[in-house]
Amino acid sequence: MIGFIQQLQRRTPLGWLQLSHEKGRLLVALAGIAFADVLMFMQLGFQNALYDSNTRVSRAMSTDIVLLSPKALNLQNLSTFSRRRLFQAKDVPGVQTSTALYINSITWRNPQTRLNATVQVLGFAPDEPAFDLPEVNQQLDKLKLPDTVLFDRGARGQYAEAIAQVEQGTTTTTEVDRRTLTIAGLFSLGASFGADANLMVSDQTFLGLFPRRDAASVSLGLIQVKSGYDPQQVAAALESHLPEDVRVLTTQEYVQFEENYWRSASPIGFVFGLGTTMAFVVGVVIVYQVLSTDVNAHIKEYATFKAMGYSNSYLLSVVFEEAIILAFLGFIPGAILPLGLYALAANATALPIYMTASRAVFVLVLTVVMCALSGAIATRKLQSADPADMF
Repeated sequence: MIGFIQQLQRRTPLGWLQLSHEKGRLLVALAGIAFADVLMFMQLGFQNALYDSNTRVSRAMSTDIVLLSPKALNLQNLSTFSRRRLFQAKDVPGVQTSTALYINSITWRNPQTRLNATVQVLGFAPDEPAFDLPEVNQQLDKLKLPDTVLFDRGARGQYAEAIAQVEQGTTTTTEVDRRTLTIAGLFSLGASFGADANLMVSDQTFLGLFPRRDAASVSLGLIQVKSGYDPQQVAAALESHLPEDVRVLTTQEYVQFEENYWRSASPIGFVFGLGTTMAFVVGVVIVYQVLSTDVNAHIKEYATFKAMGYSNSYLLSVVFEEAIILAFLGFIPGAILPLGLYALAANATALPIYMTASRAVFVLVLTVVMCALSGAIATRKLQSADPADMF
């Protein structure tokens, strides 16, 4: 290992010398790589925000097992099933509690702008907490009052004045289908691709907002398992005990079910994945053009090396050296710029868009592969050419 390092120290950095000789070309190459990296970072950031935001409600549920209709697609497209299944679930050993959760979307009047907006309504019995959110659980008594709701301070839209008013201890009101709703408290959950805002309400308020909805038809069933029991085993017992008109998933399986919808069934996930692939291809083309131009500009020098006895592998290592240098130098601005763009996008969309270490490493690997692939393509002429033909 020491000998290899010493050999590298003695080696002339021919690749760097060639790149730095044409500083204008180097800057253009770095700008192109940074541009491709920014595109990949943004596409991956939006893709992660898609999965993260649309599983927020699922991850906040206070449950070990989830019951849902086999026809359910995602949280915004849940079919209902009979509440009777929740009572039947209590017959299974290991089941401690079974809570009904009602979910639907409704158009309400923004309390600040008085314009119509669509919000997601989450209803449950205040005596049976459905979410592992301290802010919500500390205000359950407020939900016992008719037409009283808790509002999500992470909502997307113009709600700053209304939120500030509630934070100061003053309730605010708005209208939904000629019903007056009182916003008595706040909680933090956040918007998603499927919903701009969330409302927590009691089951009675929910049924008042949706008069055509039967109380016996629930959206999700939340099952808490007794201490000492394995949720996976209890879920298997529920699966065999309950009829086929209800599906049984552990909490982790339900979160994965929700994410899989947006990853494969929804076109949005495919679009972000395609955008990342296209950014990678753009980067390959840009780096290839730079390296190919550099090879052509120094074709006689490479011919001289070949005539002197240097192998194709040495010439290939020079071009790969250039490719790796371009990859790391181009990655630096390509990773810094998205930090500001992430913050800008997060403020504009109220979505969880942020940089992660794993994403940075992934994009760095893609950048190295992108530049190495371009270098391999750019050296084809050198590997097949005869030195006499290069002069």
